[in-house]
Parts: sequence; C-alpha cells; structure tokens
Amino acid sequence: MQASFLLSSVGTDRSGLVDSVADVVARHQGSWQESHIVRLAGQFAGVLRITCPSDQEFTLKAHRNDLTELEMNDSAEDKTRDHHGASLTFEIVGHDQPGIIRRISSILAARKVNVEELETSLESAPMAEHLLYHTEARIRLPEGLKSSELITALEKLGPDLTVDLIEN
Repeated sequence: MQASFLLSSVGTDRSGLVDSVADVVARHQGSWQESHIVRLAGQFAGVLRITCPSDQEFTLKAHRNDLTELEMNDSAEDKTRDHHGASLTFEIVGHDQPGIIRRISSILAARKVNVEELETSLESAPMAEHLLYHTEARIRLPEGLKSSELITALEKLGPDLTVDLIEN
C-alpha cells in the first residue's frame, strides 16, 4: 500500500538543493509526484507531493531532517546572493519513470546549476494508458557553463523525454 503526503521546506538557497531533497526521497523508495519550488529573496521554498510504500512513510518523514539546511521556519532575506550567469527556462516531458526527478536534479547539481523555480506534475498521455511526467524549471547557469552542454546532458536521460530550453 502507498502513502501520499506533502513535504514543505524553506531554507537558504544553493545549487544542488533540489538534488539533496530528491536523494532523501529516493533513499526511502519515495516517488516525487508533483511539486512547486521557487527561489524567493535568496531562499528556497517548496511544496512537494510524495508517495512511498506505507512502511517507509515514517522513516522518510523522519529523515527529511537529513537536509539540515532546510527548516520549517521563517528565514531572513539574503541580500548578498550572487546572481551571475545566464537565466534559462527548461521543460521536460516524457513517460513517467521512477527516479526521473533525481536524475534531472543530479545533472543540474553536478554542473552547479541553481534551480530558481521548479514545477512538476503527472498528466494523462493523450490516446495512451500511461502518465506523462512534466517538469518546467527556471534555472541560473554558473559562469562558464554553456546552455548547449546542459541540453546535451539532459537529453541523455532517455529517448522518450523531450527537452526544450529557452534563454530568458
């Protein structure tokens, strides 16, 4: 039997944070169903709907504290945050598969890409009996990383995923 619950987090923003959250979910056999994550005033704020086997729910909720940089409280605005690098929006659509957000976030974290806003959802595929995974994100590239390099890495996620990248 599956448990379904919401996880909300607020904390100081940094590159790799989405990957850290995805790792905690994956380690407990969880599935990241949908979310809305945004960077506000130098802070990371997100709400995620997670499913996991019922016997993992308590453990997953307890281990979310592994993310020591995230807390459930008010945070002061960070006015010293560096905003250099290209701002891009990307969209990925494809067949839902376990661990997809973990794989996407790992690619971003490995390249020190900062996720400024992320929204994910599962949608019915037209004329098919399966679900489509859909993510849209606004990101900021670190100095020196070309958007073409990121596209190439994201496209290697699988042939059934479509990746669109738009420079803002």
